[in-house]
Amino acid sequence: MEEEQLQLNPNSVNGLSESTFPLDDDTPVLSSHALSALNEFLAEQLSNSAADSDAGETEEVALVSEDWRLSQFWYSAETARTVAEEVLLLCNGVDSRVACIACPTLYAYLKKMDPNVSLQLLEYDKRFEQYGTDYTFYDYNHPEELPSELKHSYKVVVADPPYLSKECLEKVAETISFLIQPGESFLLLLTGEVQKERAAEILGLHPCGFRPQHSSKLGNEFRLFSNYDPGMRLGGMCMAR
Repeated sequence: MEEEQLQLNPNSVNGLSESTFPLDDDTPVLSSHALSALNEFLAEQLSNSAADSDAGETEEVALVSEDWRLSQFWYSAETARTVAEEVLLLCNGVDSRVACIACPTLYAYLKKMDPNVSLQLLEYDKRFEQYGTDYTFYDYNHPEELPSELKHSYKVVVADPPYLSKECLEKVAETISFLIQPGESFLLLLTGEVQKERAAEILGLHPCGFRPQHSSKLGNEFRLFSNYDPGMRLGGMCMAR
C-alpha cells in the first residue's frame, strides 16, 4: 500500500501527523497532546537550523538586479568585504574621501561596514540615484564630464571598467586622473586578467594575489591591481617578471 512507503522527513514540520504511519495493535500511539508538542518541537528545530544556515547571508548587501546589457556583474560577498576592508584601512580612520567608479557592490558594502565613510559612486545606471548625493551619473565615453567639486578630491579611487577593452580602460584612466588627489593617493582596479599589460602601461599598476569573484560565474578571469604594495594583504603584490 502507498501509505506503507511513507517515512518521517526530519526536515518537515509536518513530518508527524495522526495518519503518517499505519498502525497495528502493537504500535505505541502518542496522545494528540504529545503529538502536538512533538510537532512544535520539530518546527522550532527547523527554524533554528534555517537561521543558522542563513547567518552568513545576513552579512550580504542587497542590490538592484544585475543588468547584463550594462555589463553588470556584482561581486561575491567575500570579494566585496575583502576590498572594502582594504579601502577602510587605506582611509586610516581620517576624513578620506573614496570614489567608486562603476562598482556599486563595493559602495554598498563600504556604506554598511562604515556608515561614516565619505563615498561617491560614479555609475551609468540611474537606478542608483537612490543613494542621493553619494551618486553621480557617469558615462565613461565622457570621462571628465563630472561636477567640478569632484576634481582631485579623492585619496582612494576604486575602478571597475564596464568593458575589457583598451579604449574603455584609457577613458576610465582619464576619469581616475580627474578624481584622484595630488600627493599620496591609492588606486585599486578590478578588471580582467587580459588587461594586465594595459593596466601596467596606462596606469602603472601591478596585480595582487587576491582574485576577485562575482556572484554570477564569469568566463573571464578577474584580477585586482594596485598602485601601491599592500604587503601581506590582498595576497601580496605580484611584480612583473
